[in-house]
Amino acid sequence: MSARRRRRGVAMKKIRLAAASAVLLMVAGCGGGTDQPAASGPGFPVTVTNCGVDVTFDAAPQRVVLLKSAAVPYLHALGVMDRVTARAGQYPKEYYDAATLAELDRIPLLTDKTDTSGHLQISKEVVISQQPDLVLGEVDNLSRDALSAVDIPLLEEPAMCPDSTAVPSFDDIYRQLETYGRVFGREAEAGTAVAALRERMTKIQTETGTSAGRSAAVLYPTVGGGTTYAYGTASMAHPQLAAAGFRNVFGDVTDRVFEVTVEELLGRNPDVLILLHGDGDPAAVAQALTALPGADKLNAVRDGQVMTQLFNFTEPPSPLAIDGLERIVRHFEDHA
Repeated sequence: MSARRRRRGVAMKKIRLAAASAVLLMVAGCGGGTDQPAASGPGFPVTVTNCGVDVTFDAAPQRVVLLKSAAVPYLHALGVMDRVTARAGQYPKEYYDAATLAELDRIPLLTDKTDTSGHLQISKEVVISQQPDLVLGEVDNLSRDALSAVDIPLLEEPAMCPDSTAVPSFDDIYRQLETYGRVFGREAEAGTAVAALRERMTKIQTETGTSAGRSAAVLYPTVGGGTTYAYGTASMAHPQLAAAGFRNVFGDVTDRVFEVTVEELLGRNPDVLILLHGDGDPAAVAQALTALPGADKLNAVRDGQVMTQLFNFTEPPSPLAIDGLERIVRHFEDHA
């Protein structure tokens, strides 16, 4: 065979391989498998600023790993829970309706191991092995930088960003829902969900009185003994109390969360106490506060005006905070 014919044969072979590869790519694209990268649609690329960092998406995420539960109500409202391929942490059933629980039950749980402060313990290798194109929620031993080094974007709830001093509001919930709508290419669904949440807030504010000017504090006791934490104006607890008609006794503290002693609580002596917890027995959470020396002298304890509430019903800003507001209003109307 001449050199010219050999070169022609090699060229034809390359053409046939290229054509075969193109066909395979077309077939794979039609199959819609989650292992294939999603095609960028209208509105992409999308860039959002999260914790002071610009995060760009060339296409809507298709393989999401949840490391915190706060994003769940947003994703459910947008109809994208089927894009969550794995989750870690704790997802108390009290947060969710039947439809959301069914969606969560279909998502494999990597681990629910937490430390004594309720912080998730998970390795970088476990998360990376899921091949996510988005991780939601930053944890202590798996930072944004660690994931960025392997080209995995991370989004954190803005109120939970390190060193955040912004004063949160219910408007933050609407903005975050719109942000997720852009990231997932579901802007119309986000608009509908925001309108529904605004309508609920209008109804609550119309029906809520001033609670007779009562004062309140939101605390996070440590079950089994230890530090008690309180929430200031940089937490969602502050606007939530205001919307419920209460005055936050720590409204002069600009921190989100801080340690507090019984002596300081007695000095401010709130009429109402709301005790947050991550999971477990609510009675044990109440006992962690009421059993502290001197706590029986608190107005709220003496008058039985103590309520326990799961953490995400208050923090961070999310649709669950509106659920939590409704719970607070109902509880203290019934126990007025």
